[in-house]
Amino acid sequence: MSQCGNTMEPSGTNRAREARDLPSPDAGQDWDPAAYARHAAYVPEMLGAPVLDLLAPRPGERILDLGCGDGVLTERLAAAGAQVLGIDAAPDMVGRAAARGLDARVGDAAALTFDGAFDAVFTNAALHWVRDHDAVLAGVRRALRSGGRFVGECGAHGNVAAIRVALIAVLNRRGLDGATLLPWHFPTAEAFSARLVRHGFAIERAESLPRPVRLPTGMTGWLETFAAGPFARLPEDERAAARDEAVALLRPVLCDEDGAWTADYVRLRFAARRQD
Repeated sequence: MSQCGNTMEPSGTNRAREARDLPSPDAGQDWDPAAYARHAAYVPEMLGAPVLDLLAPRPGERILDLGCGDGVLTERLAAAGAQVLGIDAAPDMVGRAAARGLDARVGDAAALTFDGAFDAVFTNAALHWVRDHDAVLAGVRRALRSGGRFVGECGAHGNVAAIRVALIAVLNRRGLDGATLLPWHFPTAEAFSARLVRHGFAIERAESLPRPVRLPTGMTGWLETFAAGPFARLPEDERAAARDEAVALLRPVLCDEDGAWTADYVRLRFAARRQD
């Protein structure tokens, strides 16, 4: 079983304040395909599988996998007989998807240029990394043919709430504004539904689902995988101590008596169609 970590004393804040001039919160995010597979394979395999079932891909359909990552789910779409294009902002992940023999390209979810090219757009665990959901939805609508499906899942309001509170506390203690540095946008089902309607979609399903997940490499693995950007705002020699402090703060609520960690996931699952 993984160990839950010990409390670490925070470093001084003076050098942390010097980090304010570093890039945006997600600029330090490391999307190494091997590390992702080790720490977060559950994202496509467990969290993504029901969304794939909801999409129900059919042979011959043209499908855009928006935020395809390393191509695990893209490969399953292709295996169902669909003609699939994967788009992701992380070049290393796109490279891993291409190595599977998939058509995968580096692209920005908020700047899609397709016009009526797809029967469906599928997305899993990607939209909460994009601040401008209006730009995403406008591009998705353009990319779909009339009546085309938009099916996906992302983090919902309340997703990893305890983890976010711990991160904010740790960053604040080091002289940063932690709330502004977290890179995720987790909407409510109601807010996301309203946005879909404004962009010309008919909603078939939109709901928030609590989905607690046992972490295979503990909280340290999760933070290293998904929270590298916020920690990158700290001087390099302070990041490990800050991460250890976050782990210690989370131990009473997310680590059980056997040393196993469970993340407090809440997912927004949706299915909609383009209206004309």
